[in-house]
Amino acid sequence: MRLSHLIILLVLNVFWAASLSAYKIIGPYLSSGGIVTTRFAMAFLCLALVWRWLPGKAPRGLDLVKTCTIGILTFFAGQRLQVYGNQIGSAGNSSVLMGLEPLVASLAAAVVLHESIGLRRGIGFVLGMAGVVLLNAPWQPNFHWPSLMPSLIFTVSFLGEAAYSVIGKPMLGRAGPMKILAVALLAATIANFAVDGRETFVALQKLPMVPWLLLSGLAVICTVVGYGFWFIAIRESDVNVPALTVFTQPVFGVALATLWVGEPAHWGQLWGGLMIAAGLIVGLSRQIKISRQPSSRAEA
Repeated sequence: MRLSHLIILLVLNVFWAASLSAYKIIGPYLSSGGIVTTRFAMAFLCLALVWRWLPGKAPRGLDLVKTCTIGILTFFAGQRLQVYGNQIGSAGNSSVLMGLEPLVASLAAAVVLHESIGLRRGIGFVLGMAGVVLLNAPWQPNFHWPSLMPSLIFTVSFLGEAAYSVIGKPMLGRAGPMKILAVALLAATIANFAVDGRETFVALQKLPMVPWLLLSGLAVICTVVGYGFWFIAIRESDVNVPALTVFTQPVFGVALATLWVGEPAHWGQLWGGLMIAAGLIVGLSRQIKISRQPSSRAEA
């Protein structure tokens, strides 16, 4: 993976982590389904407006069917489960559970795409998971496991996220990443509006400015830029390499839940963050490629 791709993914993970707290702020005004419907409809409209300038071919034939499947699994079913699980739980617990997503994505890539995780990335995953445990502070006297249902619902949503990578990656050589994303969002928007489009439209008429701004950020940055760039990153590397960067979301997510939503902080966040950083260093070592300009002699 290129160093520039790593830096961009780390920045995007800050925004993805922030989305969990943003859902809490939007929640009083929109249902979990309404949030998903609005976010991905706005993202689709952004790409529809610039469709003619998007590079690459549109998915056709079987690839079109696969792209629509991505939309239903990721931006309809998966995201509805994720937002609902976050709404009935806490942003902090959801952030901690995000540490499981790289494992789900990597396991799916190993099974479907026959990717090899390797020793260094395996150690990186172990260190990342250890950091997630530290973030949850199991040594505290008042420690209690998150209620089963929100955690289970939130974790199941990772299957939808994994589908985005393992179904989408083989198509990237035949169709443009942003056009795949646009078609997937169209399929999801149709499904989302079929479920609760009317209720969402009524609720949006009373939506204050701050939730509108947050939804706009979720649509443009977290969806159009984020999911689009994810395709670009996995086109040039195994899925399990960029997946390691998701381990930073528990760190950012817990910190934002504390600063933004007012959830309590603890020292485990520091030690967990350091452990996750160690996991990234080990797991991504020898995976980062630094581009160098060819010398004049080589050009000759």
